[in-house]
Amino acid sequence: MIRKYFLPVLAVAGVLFAVWTAVQSTKPMPSVKAVVEPPQPSYAYKISGSGIVEASTRNIAVGTPVSALVSKVFVRVAQRVQVGDPLFLLDDRKERAMLVVKETALVEARARLRRLLEVPRKEELPSARAKVREAEAIAEDLRLQLKSAEGVSVQKTISLEDLNKRRFAYQAAEARLAEAKASLELLEAGAWKADIEVTKAEVSRTEAEVEAAKVEVDRLVVKAPVAGHALQVNIRPGEFAQSGAPSQPLMLLGDLERLHVRVDIDENDAWRFKPASSAVAFVRGNPKLKADLTYEYMEPYVIPKRSLTGDSTERVDTRVMQVVYSFSRGALNIYAGQLMDVYIEDQAAHSAPTVAPGKTGKQ
Repeated sequence: MIRKYFLPVLAVAGVLFAVWTAVQSTKPMPSVKAVVEPPQPSYAYKISGSGIVEASTRNIAVGTPVSALVSKVFVRVAQRVQVGDPLFLLDDRKERAMLVVKETALVEARARLRRLLEVPRKEELPSARAKVREAEAIAEDLRLQLKSAEGVSVQKTISLEDLNKRRFAYQAAEARLAEAKASLELLEAGAWKADIEVTKAEVSRTEAEVEAAKVEVDRLVVKAPVAGHALQVNIRPGEFAQSGAPSQPLMLLGDLERLHVRVDIDENDAWRFKPASSAVAFVRGNPKLKADLTYEYMEPYVIPKRSLTGDSTERVDTRVMQVVYSFSRGALNIYAGQLMDVYIEDQAAHSAPTVAPGKTGKQ
């Protein structure tokens, strides 16, 4: 009974299922409604491109002049800073100690110069003059003794040896008098000009060393080069800040008061672009949010495309011309680094001559 009825029925059911499946597969698939409607610009002819939002000052990757430990971070993410505000501080203990050494050397050099400029001291002059008078008196006394001895006969009243002793004593007194007078003149003349110049040069050199030490201390305080916002803070106290160009910036700055959008225009459409053309940008994911763009500048060098949108049909082996527009952020809820759909009016298409069907356009 099973072979006689069940198997034929099962075969017929399989054939019917196959026919139904074939019929169902030939039906057209219903179109899936888009999650977000695409932007609808008002231009009849347009150039389209993807744009990435950036700060009006460009996104500045803040670095450090030297590799050192971070002692303190002064800003938070999204905090606004002004030009010259400290961002973070590197370990500066060694540099500050060297600054103290240089400042001490400068105080010493200035003291030496001041001592030279104040020569002669008024307290030293009376003593020097008294020594001159003392030497004069001694020399005069010895001169009179020598004169008295020379007036008597040698070998009768005074020996020749005593006479020579008095003569030599007088000559020594005259030499001491000359030395005292020279010392007084040197003291009254003040410091030697050459000594003053050498000491002044030493003071100038030490001042330069102090300024250099201050620069070394100051450069360890990394400051904001522009006014803007801290877009990223990737460094914390205790971490090691590497100089050079790290793969991840220590801190990212940019002014978000007025934003820029950098548009990639395909090289095949570059000839159609005109700076005077109007442009509009739509926020990716919500075409109701849009902003009219103001032309800023273009970079007249075509480069390989780097900003990828993630579209499966996107060409990554193309070259693009980058054009920068600006727009007021206002109430537009958009952030730096976000992608936008940009449409630029194609003025070249408006000015292209129209040719009637069947004619070549030649007269």
